[in-house]
Amino acid sequence: MKNRTDQHAVTPPDSSRTDHALPYRIAVLCYLFDADGNILLLHRAKPPNFNLHSPIGGKLEIELGESPTECAIREIEEEAGITLAPDDLSLVGIISERSFENSGHWLLFCFEANKPVVVQAGPHEEGILEWHHPADIPNLQIPDTDRELIWPAFFKHHGGGFFMIHIQCENGTLSWTIDESRPPTDA
Repeated sequence: MKNRTDQHAVTPPDSSRTDHALPYRIAVLCYLFDADGNILLLHRAKPPNFNLHSPIGGKLEIELGESPTECAIREIEEEAGITLAPDDLSLVGIISERSFENSGHWLLFCFEANKPVVVQAGPHEEGILEWHHPADIPNLQIPDTDRELIWPAFFKHHGGGFFMIHIQCENGTLSWTIDESRPPTDA
């Protein structure tokens, strides 16, 4: 069932805008939890989101025809040092961002591990891997879109649900549409 009732200050695309010429990037975000329910975050040392906390992830190798699932498995192995199979992951959301930091458009596939993982916290070439309790996330330095939209959507849908959000970031304003919201059902 689609839910399009959560629309916020959204206007239809304007064909006179020039932001359509910005590059489109496709990436994954990977949400990994340990046995105590803590979530693995990367305190980023590089753009995008320099000096902010975010889930591990990265861009698809488009030239190789990499799928979002293949990308998630590769990024988890590169950044967390563990190998997961496709059956160990679930797609929990899709996010499109128009004109992020006025530098490009993003299509993000959000995956979560279906089982707890063991990953050593510490330095990584992309930043510092850290375990955090989910209740601490609002107190961390995170991107505005993550604070206002992505984390609330993830926590509402993780564990068997699905969401799709379109975010517009033009000219320093933030607006969004929740195109689909299916929270997990109790079994």
